[in-house]
Amino acid sequence: MPLLTRVVGTPLTIDIGAGTVRGLAPLLADRRISSGGHVAVVVGPGLGEEIADSLQLANAEIWHTEAGGVEEATGLARKLREGFYDALVGIGGGRTIDLAKYAASLSGLPMVAVATSLAHDGLASPVASLEDHGRKGSYGVQMPIAVMVDLDYVRRSDPALRRGGVGDVISNLSAIADWRLAERVRGETVDGVAVTFARTAATSIVHRDDGIDDDAFLIALAEALVLSGLAMATAGSSRPCSGGDHEILHAIDHLFPGTAGHGELAGAASLFTAWLREENGLAAGLDACLRRHDLPRVPADLGLSEAQFAQAVVHAPLTRPDRYTILEHLELDDAAALERVQAFAATYG
Repeated sequence: MPLLTRVVGTPLTIDIGAGTVRGLAPLLADRRISSGGHVAVVVGPGLGEEIADSLQLANAEIWHTEAGGVEEATGLARKLREGFYDALVGIGGGRTIDLAKYAASLSGLPMVAVATSLAHDGLASPVASLEDHGRKGSYGVQMPIAVMVDLDYVRRSDPALRRGGVGDVISNLSAIADWRLAERVRGETVDGVAVTFARTAATSIVHRDDGIDDDAFLIALAEALVLSGLAMATAGSSRPCSGGDHEILHAIDHLFPGTAGHGELAGAASLFTAWLREENGLAAGLDACLRRHDLPRVPADLGLSEAQFAQAVVHAPLTRPDRYTILEHLELDDAAALERVQAFAATYG
């Protein structure tokens, strides 16, 4: 009888809650990741260093990271290959975890993600977003073998980071709509399992009326970010969580670096792309959620002029040449993009 199912890769363990980091040493031993604690630990600035100091890992070697780019990750991988380690533990925010995922993939080691913030869906994803010579790119990596989110540390993170996680998760709904558009127009195959994960993640957050200071909300947000990572792992690409909204995000990062955080850009851009597709119901839901969490919605909220945002809209398709979204479908030139952005700002500003 043929096997009529498929295997979806997931982390061995996902632990979300208060005080979870205290279970790191037992986890490494119980899961046979490193029974002797021979691990390298890479920590980011701030809370990552504090957590590393509290770990009871006698044989661990701790390294500090600042920039978090491809060059630093490659150097870390070189050091890992020169030593004898059972695993790499990344402790910190998204930049640190992405660096650790990339370095672990280059060196062939399992990686444990210990998240101190909930800014975007990189917690459990097979994608690392890293800067290389001033430009940010996305790189395929192995997903973490274990994911830990300690809410005690998440609560101490900048509230803007937690809000950013909201924007990143709810943008899944716009990404899915763009994928369905590609299916209708180009015959692109849509992975229904990946869509299920991505949509479940987004809908678990978009209509909630509690917020980033509530335990139940933070648990739901952490689970949603992990589910988004699993959606990407299932699809074998970022497609279920990245559509025209993320194309605009990457264009803004390139044209106007330092404008806003990843999730803030994703949320605002997803509202714009939903409006472009004339999906009024989706746009209304996204708009209400962005308002509820005091997230940017229109170019002015991001500190951009309408002309700058329109410039990013025109540039956006160049960031993902193989991807078909509402932006590729409409093929907006400079004048048309500015006209659409102005109409959008008038509607939601």
